[in-house]
Amino acid sequence: MKIFAPMYARAIAWSRHPRAPAFLTGLSFVEAIIFPVPPEVMLAPMSLAQPKRALWFATLSLIGSIAGAVIGYLLGHYAFELMRPLFEWLGMMHGIESGIDTIKTKMAESPWAVFWLLVAGGFAPIPMKVFTWASGVVGVPWVPYLAAMAIGRGKRVFLVAIAIRLGGERAERALHRYVEPIGWGATAVLLVAISYLVFKAKGG
Repeated sequence: MKIFAPMYARAIAWSRHPRAPAFLTGLSFVEAIIFPVPPEVMLAPMSLAQPKRALWFATLSLIGSIAGAVIGYLLGHYAFELMRPLFEWLGMMHGIESGIDTIKTKMAESPWAVFWLLVAGGFAPIPMKVFTWASGVVGVPWVPYLAAMAIGRGKRVFLVAIAIRLGGERAERALHRYVEPIGWGATAVLLVAISYLVFKAKGG
């Protein structure tokens, strides 16, 4: 039985709707909590159709994702056991438990070790909802959590929007094919830049 293909098709259809910006924001919101289709499925064709509004669309997607990240965190913190049967039915339980174990390990180091994990996770081939729920279960402090969610998802949606604005349809096709290595490359550049600034700030 096909489940995900119809969802992708529906998301692409939404991208052509007059209310597409609202749908994109809503999709980004629910994707951070439970929905399996990433917002880039809508963001890419919307940016291709209206290149001058690509950065605005990315901003709307980021706003929706951050709002969803807050709800996902709260649900993980207060309702995880209640939602466990649903996650088991959706096949998400293993991923969330792995996320919980990883975040607990980083929390033992420091909250900012979790920050770097979540920043990298924003572009990893792991659904955002795994990190939002797991962070709530573990109790990651709000400041590093929200900062990591904003940077991690922000670099992802803005990379898509900028690439399509500059490269058009060819960029959209390339992003579908190479989105993961491009994302990890962007993460590496970000980490190097921040490490350099921290080093300079300490008088290195």
